[in-house]
Amino acid sequence: MRKTGENIMVAMSGGVDSSVAACLLREQGHGLAGMFMKNWEEDDRLGTCTAEQDAADAERVAARLGIELHKRNFAAEYWDNVFEVFLSEYRAGRTPNPDILCNREIKFKTFLEHASDLGATEIATGHYARIDRTGDRCRLLRAQDVNKDQSYFLYAVGHEQLARTRFPLGELDKAEVRALARDAGLAVHDKKDSTGICFIGERDFRSFLAQYIDSPPGPIRTPEGHTLGEHDGLPYYTLGQRQGLGLGGQPGWPEGAWYVLHKDTGENTLYVGQGHEHPWLFSTLLRATDLSWVGTKPPPEGSRLAAKVRYRQPDQQCTLLRADENNLLLRFDRPQRAVTPGQSVVLYRDDECLGGGVIDRMNAPPSRWEESA
Repeated sequence: MRKTGENIMVAMSGGVDSSVAACLLREQGHGLAGMFMKNWEEDDRLGTCTAEQDAADAERVAARLGIELHKRNFAAEYWDNVFEVFLSEYRAGRTPNPDILCNREIKFKTFLEHASDLGATEIATGHYARIDRTGDRCRLLRAQDVNKDQSYFLYAVGHEQLARTRFPLGELDKAEVRALARDAGLAVHDKKDSTGICFIGERDFRSFLAQYIDSPPGPIRTPEGHTLGEHDGLPYYTLGQRQGLGLGGQPGWPEGAWYVLHKDTGENTLYVGQGHEHPWLFSTLLRATDLSWVGTKPPPEGSRLAAKVRYRQPDQQCTLLRADENNLLLRFDRPQRAVTPGQSVVLYRDDECLGGGVIDRMNAPPSRWEESA
């Protein structure tokens, strides 16, 4: 990297997105280096991570671009600040989103700190999002390609970090990114996109989680109190889930799919029902905690906003009833299906991502929470 002036450290994962991000910045003449992060040790019993191959791919891209590639092992930081939270949420019967935590704690904190130590003034990643800079103010915007937009995963990144960040892919779609990689002679141009949770990858989630969580079995019941069978442990199920319940052909019940409706952690009971539109799956009110705002303060109470309660969900119109330093309260115009504690609700005004929080409660019928909200 250059010793003076503008220096950018690119988070290079060995995938096509981060590789093209580095390529674009290189073509623009910036002082540039890359850093490969290893966030997970591969000594677990299932051992299906691909860090070694990803590191080799990142090295090939860096060599092709003529830039230095640094390597750092953040596995300890990942374990303490992401994975331990992930496990505690599952033990509490919630369904966390570790990718959001990873962005906040690793990619835009630990990585940024190490990049700064190496002389970088800015960092860049292959996320599909945009940053609008007006004076000293930064706004997080959706990507131009709404199908690839990743602002949902970035809402917990603070203004100070965004001010030192670039998203070179924000104006591109995936086809353009692969074409640019191919034209630049990058061997990863046709590399398959990574899938699954960031540290788990493509492996059996239940077997992986069982290594770390003791999950006793318990009854599966209907809302009316009929016992249908036994679940394998509440952490292995999520609201709205249809597959893997083992409830086909129940005597005395009509043919039809069964869905997870509710997880009663106090009684270790899994409630299920038939029908994709079962009323227990729908709520209009939610509370979120662990709030993060891209700016310095939340929107005013009474604001009309759009929200997502899961990645790639179409915008859902809502009213912000309350927002303080501890929690927010939203009411949706239309009932929302399978709002899941532990997941995040993210708020938007037009293309701007304002922030959000971790879903704590909702007013689906098992809760009766609305009476005291």
